[in-house]
Amino acid sequence: MRFFRTLIFAAILVAAFFCFTTYRSGRLHSADWLSHPQRVEITEAAGSESFDAEEQNNISVYRKNIASVVNITSRVMTYDFFYGLVPQEGQGSGFVIDKEGRILTNYHVIADARQVEVTLHDRKKYKATIVGTDKSHDLAIVQIKAPNLQPMTLGDSTNLQVGQKVYAIGNPFGLAGTLTRGIVSSIRQVQEPDGLVIDEAIQTDAAINPGNSGGPLLNYHGQVIGINTMIASSVGQSAGIGFAIPINTAKAVLNDLLTLGRVRRPALGVRTIPIDSEIADELSLAAEYGLLIVQAVPGGSADRAGLRGGTERAYLGNTPIMICLLYTSRCV
Repeated sequence: MRFFRTLIFAAILVAAFFCFTTYRSGRLHSADWLSHPQRVEITEAAGSESFDAEEQNNISVYRKNIASVVNITSRVMTYDFFYGLVPQEGQGSGFVIDKEGRILTNYHVIADARQVEVTLHDRKKYKATIVGTDKSHDLAIVQIKAPNLQPMTLGDSTNLQVGQKVYAIGNPFGLAGTLTRGIVSSIRQVQEPDGLVIDEAIQTDAAINPGNSGGPLLNYHGQVIGINTMIASSVGQSAGIGFAIPINTAKAVLNDLLTLGRVRRPALGVRTIPIDSEIADELSLAAEYGLLIVQAVPGGSADRAGLRGGTERAYLGNTPIMICLLYTSRCV
């Protein structure tokens, strides 16, 4: 009985405390320190925000070029052990190079594609046709039929300097219209995962991620100086080491890609092995240096020129090169 009296007394005390501190005049209200003030005072910036010269240039480069950068979606057919042929989708970037709708990108972005779709900055989508490819330079051109396209300005990658500012625009992870900034970290030869070697590749610390491939690398003036193509990373995303193909490499093959769909490369049309003293002694050759013709490719340049080892003298510039026919001792 004593326990119940104590419990009732405690309940009365709690009710009285609630009544006098929280419930007044038949309604609930906040404690005084949580009361609603008549006016809230905040600190606001004075006027519109101004940009420094560097920020203004960043904005200018982006606005000048963003409409020319596109997202490229490629669809290929892959084989699955259980399901057979199944479609697979990949994404990359590219940029418009003329008003006829030709777009420059990486070869690996559209390699083996059954269907290529281009999405412009205004989100309009167009089916694209592959115009030309150059696997050895990891370059490709696709074309769309779209009005009012804005081509980008192709710069010069000859005299790039380590330390100069660069910008990368693309669609990393499908995030369209992304701008990143960095510097030229180095100019070096690099090898892509498939063994392709890029001479004088532009190394940059501008963030380049999956989806950036084929997008433009720009200089301070917003001119294209490279095509973003690969990253060096153990986690599959930017680690501050990205590489771009020099734009001059692309400009050198553009005409062939547009007119022929491939790149013509000079070839002598012969299989050769270098001559050294051992080969010269064994075959009783008249020279200890030069090239030994193993085979002239039928219909090749050497064959059409009538090159038959021992009958023609070849030159590298003004320097004569010894050419010999296998199994003979005749050299010229």
